[in-house]
Amino acid sequence: MMAAQQNHYRGELRHDEPMSRHTSLRAGGPAEHFYKPLDLDDLSLFLASLGTDTPIFWFGLGSNLLVRDGGLPGVVISTAGIFKQLERIGDDKVRAGASVACTQLARQCIRWGLGPSEFFAGIPGTVGGALAMNAGAHGSETWDKVKSVRTIDRHGVVRERTPEQFVVAYRSVTGPAQEWFVEGLFEFDTDAEPSMEKMKAMLARRKDTQPLGLPSCGSVFRNPPGDHAARLIESCGLKGYRVGGAEVSEKHANFIINRDNALASDIETIIQHIQQTVRDTHGIELQCEVRIVGSAAK
Repeated sequence: MMAAQQNHYRGELRHDEPMSRHTSLRAGGPAEHFYKPLDLDDLSLFLASLGTDTPIFWFGLGSNLLVRDGGLPGVVISTAGIFKQLERIGDDKVRAGASVACTQLARQCIRWGLGPSEFFAGIPGTVGGALAMNAGAHGSETWDKVKSVRTIDRHGVVRERTPEQFVVAYRSVTGPAQEWFVEGLFEFDTDAEPSMEKMKAMLARRKDTQPLGLPSCGSVFRNPPGDHAARLIESCGLKGYRVGGAEVSEKHANFIINRDNALASDIETIIQHIQQTVRDTHGIELQCEVRIVGSAAK
């Protein structure tokens, strides 16, 4: 797998690491190799040590991820312990590392009086994940605020890039191949008064309407134009639909919860059943917001 010796890098390397320990769904097979770098320099050294044919999977909080039961080949890079910088730059900009929780970004921007920033509190996961999928909430999207980003490629080279170098759409971001986000520079409006009360109201609404106490991946499907995935799923009578240990939430139809030691295959079977039922009933093709990766169990 690696051309260099392990003593050339300083992080923690595990083998056959169960991804069920790391994803918010608490399901999924093992990573062939799982690396936790100490810092950016260590990560660069580790990436440079990998063979050019080694698959690399970038991993943050695992809040929007389903790893199939057969697991992931190659190396999973876990960045949860690094890229946590959060600082104000000048009057209206904020630099946030890829591992900063979006709720933390929202709270700090409000303290600094920078807005509109409250919507970040409605995004589960980290800044890196939000950048990767143009995550959004309450009518706003991550890339509306991006001034620039820093990335790292599979050879450990760090670059600064502008939004013009990416194709950004609803819940979709396409950029240079084999590069991952290290941090984002966000630009806000000092004249837009952010509100801690508004953010708290958003979080309270999320708590009231979503099954936050149970393992899930957040919203499973993107909202189709002019409609809501949850409404379509509920109208098909699929709340409470269960396969194995996985179940469509009774509280929010666009959530699948791990009720009882669900397999990834249980969850994926429900996803496919929802898509087929909504297609047959409404003629609408629901697109997954959750990222499904890895191979099926043998």
